[in-house]
Parts: sequence; structure tokens; C-alpha cells
Amino acid sequence: MAAAGVVSGKIIYEQEGVYIHSSCGKTNDQDSLISGILRVLEKDAEVIVDWRPLDDALDSSSILYAGKDSSSVVEWTQAPKERGHRGSEHLNSYEAEWDMVNTVPSKKKPHTTGDAPSHRNGKSKWSFLFSLTDLKSIKQNKEGMGWSYLVFCLKDDVVLPALHFHQGDSKLLIDSLEKYVVLCESPQDKRTLLVNCQSKSLSQSFENLLDEPAYGLIQKIKKDPYTATMVGFSKVTNYIFDSLRGSDPSTHQRPPSEMADFLSDAIPGLKINQQEEPGFEVITRIDLGERPIVQRREPVSLEEWSQNIDSEGRILNVDNMKQMIFRGGLSHALRKQAWKFLLGYFPWDSTKEERIQLQKQKTDEYFRMKLQWKSVSEEQEKRNSRLRDYRSLIEKDVNRTDRTNKFYEGQDNPGLILLHDILMTYCMYDFDLGYVQGMSDLLSPLLYVMENEVDAFWCFASYMDQMHQNFEEQMQGMKTQLIQLSTLLRLLDSGFCSYLESQDSGYLYFCFRWLLIRFKREFSFLDILRLWEVMWTDLPCKNFHLLLCCAILESEKQQIMEKHYGFNEILKHINELSMKIDVEDVLCKAEAISLQMVKCKELPQAVSEILGLQDSEVTTPDSDTGEDENVGMNSPTSTFQSDSLPVLATSGARDDNPTQTSVSPNVSRLTPA
Repeated sequence: MAAAGVVSGKIIYEQEGVYIHSSCGKTNDQDSLISGILRVLEKDAEVIVDWRPLDDALDSSSILYAGKDSSSVVEWTQAPKERGHRGSEHLNSYEAEWDMVNTVPSKKKPHTTGDAPSHRNGKSKWSFLFSLTDLKSIKQNKEGMGWSYLVFCLKDDVVLPALHFHQGDSKLLIDSLEKYVVLCESPQDKRTLLVNCQSKSLSQSFENLLDEPAYGLIQKIKKDPYTATMVGFSKVTNYIFDSLRGSDPSTHQRPPSEMADFLSDAIPGLKINQQEEPGFEVITRIDLGERPIVQRREPVSLEEWSQNIDSEGRILNVDNMKQMIFRGGLSHALRKQAWKFLLGYFPWDSTKEERIQLQKQKTDEYFRMKLQWKSVSEEQEKRNSRLRDYRSLIEKDVNRTDRTNKFYEGQDNPGLILLHDILMTYCMYDFDLGYVQGMSDLLSPLLYVMENEVDAFWCFASYMDQMHQNFEEQMQGMKTQLIQLSTLLRLLDSGFCSYLESQDSGYLYFCFRWLLIRFKREFSFLDILRLWEVMWTDLPCKNFHLLLCCAILESEKQQIMEKHYGFNEILKHINELSMKIDVEDVLCKAEAISLQMVKCKELPQAVSEILGLQDSEVTTPDSDTGEDENVGMNSPTSTFQSDSLPVLATSGARDDNPTQTSVSPNVSRLTPA
């Protein structure tokens, strides 16, 4: 039933800049456009679609638009209202000589509790919400005809006002709804999507995976394993593998138990077999001891950060600051400053003046590189196949980001244009690596936080220094991490590893996407900001991201084993964890695992080297009271201080059976990505 009201629940989808045009004949009259926020929420096993006016929603006065200057560098100019607030700041900006303005104006985020804010001018009368079970159909606009819009029609034949997406299209909304209902085109009108259409095959709801013949999918995996893995593996089910076995001669009649080997063969360079590595040894199962309780604190505030800066702008007590960030992350207002230090763009010991000079230097360097590709004519690009290929891949990936990231919706969104420009400029910065699909996933959160093209680029370049091996052609970085993850997981739970191997899942390929783009598609956008800043502290040990994988898998072990999931079900289950993982819980568990290993005096050498613990000295409290323990290593990256904070406890069950754990010493000599 369509009705206005206050609703709260878990937010599945949220989009600002969704308008109701109360008078279609007055498109230039701002009073006829009612800006609002559209949400899809889960509440008490029910899915609710809710739209309500938002007075401070993004309007034309805060949208940035692009122009071209004489040098063909994109010039970002603010609309008159915003320019009035920031004009003096821009004139003094170190980018003024390049005619650039900060990309995205800061804007207060809407309430996420579901409480309706107060409204003026009677706009609240337009509010509506309805249960997804009441939805009959969705009518879409004709492509190329102005703003994207949707019209919801309910089962009681109530037609709601058209919702116009000024800041993007409606693709992400449709994707969100398809997680709960089946949508298919009406035979009478292709613009109308019918809800729960019974004629639609279940396999056809898997995001374009079966839109091409199975043989085409196999060739796609061989040609581009990154994209095929992220898109193809994301919807693996028995239907998919039945299709693969049924239509491709190379897999015809192959039993499910052989599909893992088939996929391994299809992805060049990723076939992993630890058992055949030279120097392989069998080590007796290690008792890791009890897992300690871990505490998380509140995010570091702007006040705490300011208290650790001296009169010249140097950051004091850097190790302590990193510990605080690791323990609780950063308040959002602080991220724009702190991320530059965490990523190595700013040296921790630099003064404010030194950073200003560094930014000027980096601004010049960035725009010189940008001009290199901006000044290439169409004729020149035709003769430069690598640049042409990079541009094609970037445009494809930026469009994909548009569909999966609400902050970059719409083909004309300034953020999308900047994503494209920064990635093209990175190709000039590292022409050997160039662009590989997936990199835009790493850039989009950086640009969102930095709100500035130049700063976002240099933070991205620093992040790519860490992630470089993930995107190299031979995929050695990915292979290394999968082997290391297998080694850690086997030590933590050999029984679970044995089960995965019995289901042809021992290669842990279902973790490929986690590792490739550092969980970017597994957590919500805001949660990934928290997760990344914690990982960038390099605490509490090397390769902490692998322990995060272990923590997630440990949480899913019981369901996987008790329900006897096979190869297909494991892939499907792991993929469906996306956007459902509690970031704070995972951080607690992963840190607890690291402390558990630090305390172990008989840790295998291969594991010690993976985690960088080989030279550590363990300090254990004298008392055994069961309270929170301070476990430290004599290393700047592993020393912790206890805070008096609410405890988020983690406890992991141990398998004390004296089984044999296999660890290859050669694994430890591989360079982690």
C-alpha cells in the first residue's frame, strides 16, 4: 500500500537526487521539481521501497559541470551559488594556475535512521512507501529521452508519481530489487518490467552470465580472467555448470567433481598445487591456544588528530596514531587529511609548508601527464594501439562502476568523468602496467574521500604501488596470496581445509575477488572506507588482509559443512555474502587470530614469514585473569595499547585433534602482493 510514514531498517539501496516533477509542463520552474531520497530497506523480513522529500538534496547549484580550456584540460567550474561560497578559496588554491576546482562539494549526508526530516512548502505530501510484495510492475523511460525515470504500479492498480533520477540512472535500483523479486519484460511493452514473471528461467536472472553461449564464457575466462571471475563467478550455480557441461564439447558429460580442475585450466597461471612443490613438509598440528578478546574503539576524531600535531604541522606520536586508527578507524571529516599520510602521499614527519610545496609539485606533474593523453589526436591514437586499448577498457570499467556505485551514477556525472581522466593519466604514469579492469574499484572510494582530482590521483598511485602485483599479466601476486591464504587457513582449521578439498574447492578461487580488489565489492561503500584505512596502518602484522579472509571463512564454516555444500554451492554462498558482512566483527576476529598466532611459540616458519613475525619477541602478561591481554611484539607495527572501551568479543573454536598440517616452506619465500 502506498503511504507516507517513518520507516527504519537495514538500508539496501539509497539514492539522493531522485525528483518528482509535480508539473511536467514547467521543467524550468524549480518549484515544480521536488528533490528527494529513495531507499530500499529490509525490515522484519519485509522489503520496503521508500521515497520522501529532502530539502537539502543535491540540486543544480551544487552540481559541477565540465568545460574545456585552450589546452584541452577539463576545467571544473562550480555553479553560481556554490562559487559564491568558495570563490576566494579557489583563487588561493594551488590548482588555480591549472584552472581547476575541487571536484565534489562536501555535503551533509541524509539521515539513515529512517526518520523523516521536516519539510517546507508542503512537499511532504508527496512521500510514499510500499512493500515489495505489493509491487505489480515498473515502467521505465525510453532510452535517450532525458532523465532516467521509473513509475511504480502496485497490485491494487495504484500508480505512484514518476521518479526522475537526476544524478544517474535507475540501473542500481533495479539490480537491488532483483535480489528479492524476479523482473522480466512485458510481452506488450518492453519498457515495462513485470514482477515475479513465472515464464522467466531462474538461470536468466544471473546478471548477463548466460546472455552468451557457454563456450563464449569459457573463452572470456581465458582471455580476461579478472572480469570473468568477478562477473562470472559472482553468479555460479548448478544451472550454470549444467549449461557449461551441456553445451561446450570440452566439458560435455564432465561430473561436478571435475569442474574445479576445468576452471583452473581455464585461468592461465593460476593452477595451484601445494602438494607438488619441492621441499614440501608435513608439520604436526599446532595448538594455537585460546583466542584473546579484542576491543574496538570509537573512530579517531578531528580533535584527537589535532592534538597530535605540532606548531609546524608535523604529526606527533605516529605509532600511537596508527594504533588508534587500527583500533577504530577515522571519523569521516578526518579522512581527507589522514588518508594522504596512510597511503604515503604525505610523509608523516613533514611540516605543513613542506606539504604545500609537495602538492604544488605534484599538481604540476599530474597535469603534465594529463596533457600527454589529452593532446593526442584521433589520428595519433589510431596508430597507438596500447593507448587505444587502455581507453576502451577504462570506459568500459567506469561504466561498470556507474552501475554498482551510487556515488557515481549517471553518464554525465562529474565523478565518472574524473574517474576516467585519472585512470587515463595513470596510464601515462605507469605505461608498462597501463590499465587493467578492476582498478577503478580501487580509485572510486579515494576520489569520493579526497574530493579533488590531483590528491585522488596521487593517493591512487600510492595504493597501486601496494596492489601492483595483483594486476600483472602473469598473475603471480594473486597466486602467491591464494597459496598463503591456504597455508594460514590450514593451520587454523585443517578439518575445514580438508572439507574444501573434498569438494574441489581447495584452491580457494572463491576468494579471488576479495584479494584482487581488497574486498571492495564485499562490503558497503562506507564500510570499505573503514576497512581500507585500518589495513593501511600495516597493523597488526604483514598480510593482515589474509587474516580477514580467514575470519570471514571461519564465520561461514559451520553453514558450509553442516549443509554439505558442494563446489557450486560454496561458490554461490561466498558470493552472496556481498554487502552482508559486518566489518567490525570481521576486524575483531582477524585481529584476535593475529594475536593468537603471535602468542604461539611453535608457529611454523612459513606462517611466521607470511605474517612477518619471524623476528618478533612475544610479551605475555604475568596474570591469567581472563581479562583483555596486551600482547606486543618489539616492532613498530605490532605494539598495542589497551583502551578502556566496550568490548566486541571474538572467540574461535579450536580443533585440538592431533592431525597433520601441511605447510610448504617455499610458500614463505613468495613475495606477497
